[in-house]
Amino acid sequence: MIAAESHPVLRSSPYQGYVYAYPHKTAYRSLHPRPLRAVWAEEDQRSLFLYVHIPFCTMRCGFCNLFTTAQPHEDLVTWYLEALGQQLHAVREAIPDAHFARFAIGGGTPTYLSEQQWAHLFDQMQTVMGVDPHSVPTSVECSPDTLTNEKVKLLKSRGVERVSIGIQSFVETETVNCGRPQSQAVVAAALNLLAEAQFPVLNIDLIYGLPGQTVDSWLYSLRQALSYQPQELYLYPLYVRPLTGLGRSCKQWDDVRLSCYRVARDQLLDIGYDQVSMRMFRCRRGDFPKNDISSYSAETSDRPHYCCQTDGMVGLGCGARSYTRSLHYSFDYAVAPRSIKRIITDYLTRCRAEFARVEHGFQLNDDEQKRRYLLQSILNTEGLDIARYRERFGSNPVDDLPDLATFADFGLLTCDGRRWQPTALGLERSDALGPWFFSPQVRHLMAEYEAQ
Repeated sequence: MIAAESHPVLRSSPYQGYVYAYPHKTAYRSLHPRPLRAVWAEEDQRSLFLYVHIPFCTMRCGFCNLFTTAQPHEDLVTWYLEALGQQLHAVREAIPDAHFARFAIGGGTPTYLSEQQWAHLFDQMQTVMGVDPHSVPTSVECSPDTLTNEKVKLLKSRGVERVSIGIQSFVETETVNCGRPQSQAVVAAALNLLAEAQFPVLNIDLIYGLPGQTVDSWLYSLRQALSYQPQELYLYPLYVRPLTGLGRSCKQWDDVRLSCYRVARDQLLDIGYDQVSMRMFRCRRGDFPKNDISSYSAETSDRPHYCCQTDGMVGLGCGARSYTRSLHYSFDYAVAPRSIKRIITDYLTRCRAEFARVEHGFQLNDDEQKRRYLLQSILNTEGLDIARYRERFGSNPVDDLPDLATFADFGLLTCDGRRWQPTALGLERSDALGPWFFSPQVRHLMAEYEAQ
């Protein structure tokens, strides 16, 4: 292995950027309008991911850069759901043969909706999109202050398999410091409701590197989370981004993130969790099925298959992205409250015909498709299957992206002739390793993007 100090990925901060999708929405631009039907005409529609975005929350957390608005007027929520219904019909008319293998509702905070709104949303998904959570693995995001016994019962009765709850910290001073005040009594009540409902998969989100947090207080939060026996844990390092509450504060944070990450990783591995990616840990107890990297649900003969590297996504609502092999598209993206409200207003005033076309996104040429495939693979322990890559692109990944071999020399990746996989160091440095593979074009577009 070459000396660690000789490569920028190992020399610089481990926290360059979270690569949850490629390219990021800040690389999207206005497109010449294209009919949605034409966009999907040549795509394999047998196994798609359906995602619905609910852009509402009770509060805007200080670290949050998601597309959401806090405490909306009741009428706005009603109008949004009506517009979502129009989009549903427009999308189904454009891609009538689409079959969905996965379904997720995120935000924002989807459980901001009332039980009646939830029931109507599920009914629409089944009657219009043909998605029944009893037969399609379904995930829902929630927050402690929006959960009620009635909502939990409704989600359970409708067949939701996975519930993900954002706790971030079990220390009240830490959540206050990061602009997310929450009562631990409310947190405990919400987690107890979810535990009692016995969803097949409970995921808990935590954040490390919070203002005032120490390694000891971080471990306290981790132990509290583990007491609810979650099948999954997502551990996120704090990022202070432009236009967020913390970003506007101009404060400087003590960086203990790497120490927190290492101690949590070691403890979770020791007690029976598998590390799936830098952020995701999944219980490997015998009573919980092991999943592939692209899904929270076990692949069995009676479940539809979905692979994030090859299968597309249909996103519904403001804040949702969609992607085919060569085109990623969405509505406009913003973080600032005023800009978000402008985009939501535009969404509310669209007619059904306007929902049937694509106007904003990013066209992926052959090189960009290879980079996306790589990033969807090497940042997970499953890694990149060389044979599948060759089948998809007709070439060898290391010939297309020679940096793979370079990072193997530095101990970040390993290859056994069949698969490229991250090492423990590679997982630790995922947020520096991933951005390294961004194309010059994507880097340029992201750099010139004006935050709004």
